[in-house]
Amino acid sequence: MNSLNKLCKEILKELDNSKTINQQQLNKLKLRVIRKIKGTKIPSNIEILNNATQQQRKKYKNILTIKPTRTMSGVNVIAIMTKPRKCPHAKTGIGPCTMCPGGPKSHFGNIPQSYTGKEPATLRALRNKFDPYLQVFNRLEQYCAMNKLPEKIELIIMGGTFPSYPKKYQDTFIKDSFKAMNDFSKLFFKNNKFLVDKFLKFFELPGKVGDPKRTKNIQKKILKLKNKTKKKTKKNKISLELEQKKNEKSKIKIVGLTIETRPDYAKLKHCKQMLRLGATRVELGVQTIYNKVLKKIKRGHTVEDSIKATQTLKDLGFKINYHMMLGLPTVTPKQDLNSLKTLFTNQEFRPDMLKLYPCMVMKGTQLYKQWKKKKFKPLTTKKAIKIITKFKKNIPKFVRIMRVQRDIPTHTTEAGVDKTNLRQMIQQNLGKTKCNCIRCREPGRRNLDHKNVKFYIYEYKASDGKEFFISAEDKVNDCIVGFIRMRFPSKSFLPIITKTSALIRELHVYGETEKIGKKGKIQHRGYGKKLLKIAEQIAKQHKKNKIIIISGIGVREYYKKLGYKLQTPYMVKKV
Repeated sequence: MNSLNKLCKEILKELDNSKTINQQQLNKLKLRVIRKIKGTKIPSNIEILNNATQQQRKKYKNILTIKPTRTMSGVNVIAIMTKPRKCPHAKTGIGPCTMCPGGPKSHFGNIPQSYTGKEPATLRALRNKFDPYLQVFNRLEQYCAMNKLPEKIELIIMGGTFPSYPKKYQDTFIKDSFKAMNDFSKLFFKNNKFLVDKFLKFFELPGKVGDPKRTKNIQKKILKLKNKTKKKTKKNKISLELEQKKNEKSKIKIVGLTIETRPDYAKLKHCKQMLRLGATRVELGVQTIYNKVLKKIKRGHTVEDSIKATQTLKDLGFKINYHMMLGLPTVTPKQDLNSLKTLFTNQEFRPDMLKLYPCMVMKGTQLYKQWKKKKFKPLTTKKAIKIITKFKKNIPKFVRIMRVQRDIPTHTTEAGVDKTNLRQMIQQNLGKTKCNCIRCREPGRRNLDHKNVKFYIYEYKASDGKEFFISAEDKVNDCIVGFIRMRFPSKSFLPIITKTSALIRELHVYGETEKIGKKGKIQHRGYGKKLLKIAEQIAKQHKKNKIIIISGIGVREYYKKLGYKLQTPYMVKKV
């Protein structure tokens, strides 16, 4: 046993004999033990966990962990990346976009388009050679090492315009992602229990994280498992469907699948393929509502493409997350604010979520050359804060602001926003004014009293259809517990979706992740069922005879218990 492991064991022993209940007390205990045995390094919570017994891991799950906000929304997020590939509009000679870094043989190396290779997800992808199976295993390993419960996974596909990749690559990439969840579950869980000893032995823990030799050994074992359990079928389609079917009852389930794309690659044929893959949410690179600006930055699509893609996606049941870029060439702060406001005053847009990205100047881009010649003046941190603060003061309650800046280290940028804690600075700038966005009102960020929770219905028009945002909220503390997004579509793009159909695009209950079936502080208390019942009643009142739910593969069993039947790719019930 090395000195670090010895130190961790001693801390665990002291922990057993103390009344430590929070991180602050744990840190004091660590220092006390280090002074006592003359340790030189303060061990991380993960290093201590790797030396803990299963009983200790369970007992101290709320203390020996990190980044609790990662699971505050009720799911564990896993973001994986596709292999580097030239942008589709770059092949036509239009692009890439003037501000876009990365790509094959770029200034930053051979990495996915629009990335620098320094983002956490990109570093993980590079380490795992862009293999989706390895990436998923790596992320699940990290969650288990952090003493998290990776049962409900939101899988996000990053790295480029996914629908532009060859269909065979898309199918194989998603199939291997599902397969990794299924194989990890089978290997490390038995009778609903996590096999800690087997997990630690497989991943050579305690061990030196980041050691190339250890990484190589583990990857070799994972790839052997991948090939050993691989379904030998001639048709890749069958294999994909089999892995999806397995995942319905797997310990670790994909409850949501997100795909990033451009508006010109979100046409009906692309949307049908994304449905087949099991996608439930689409992140759409809209960037701006000004056609002149789109042309200026060589974006390769129009505002009209964004409007059309939004309508098609909504009418098929997808949740939509817009990527919007502030401070693009020729755009003033006033125009940026107007652009964000227009997203919700104009019913042709009205996305469900937003990622706001202030434009950054990076080497290897056309924008960098323009900036060097003083032909482009980037948006400053101060101005970005001012624009987003003003916007957040009047944002509709059905919207969730996912991000306010990209996950790119400032040392890789040349100009633009120079702070990594932009959201915190915006929050401080808001002062006593509360933001209405869903993220800001989640439990954990606001107090919650279950006695105050009531149900509310907000109706609005969007993309020529009718939307209902049905929420469970504690108005006293301005806290949202859960919600449903239901839509009466404007058009029927599939035979299953008729004029008398109601589409449920999202059902979400917030709170720390809990074991499926186990009652938690918020989850598994019946809020989801109550919200669904209200949605069904509204549908009946409007003379709809069928509810159609776009469901994550791993949530199908839940809906089956509520009387819904699988009519691929949807869960359907007559009302």
